[in-house]
Amino acid sequence: MHPPAQEGSPTVSSTTSQTPDEMEAALGARLKALRLMKNLDQITLARQAGIGVSAVKNLEGGHGSTLRTLVSLVRALGREDWLATVAPVSTINPLSMTRDAEPRQRARRRKSRAEG
Repeated sequence: MHPPAQEGSPTVSSTTSQTPDEMEAALGARLKALRLMKNLDQITLARQAGIGVSAVKNLEGGHGSTLRTLVSLVRALGREDWLATVAPVSTINPLSMTRDAEPRQRARRRKSRAEG
């Protein structure tokens, strides 16, 4: 079960079972829903993003576009935080944890009666 989505945030669904075309269509639908929630028409959003109306229509229709166009549109919608979730930077480096760790303490081997 997924936590409730924040207003206007993309929801995580079973994207692993979706084709790239289905994922593009779902992203386009989310962009359109956010635009409508902000009460913007495609022309106004295109102007705010500095892109063409056809680019907005393509993205909303799930027909793809350039990465630059997607970033411009997401920024114009005020959702740059979406981009941070695409490839989050790890705050913990597992390699540094091993360098800073204390050496392992090992139990001493007991001498058997035959050795002693």
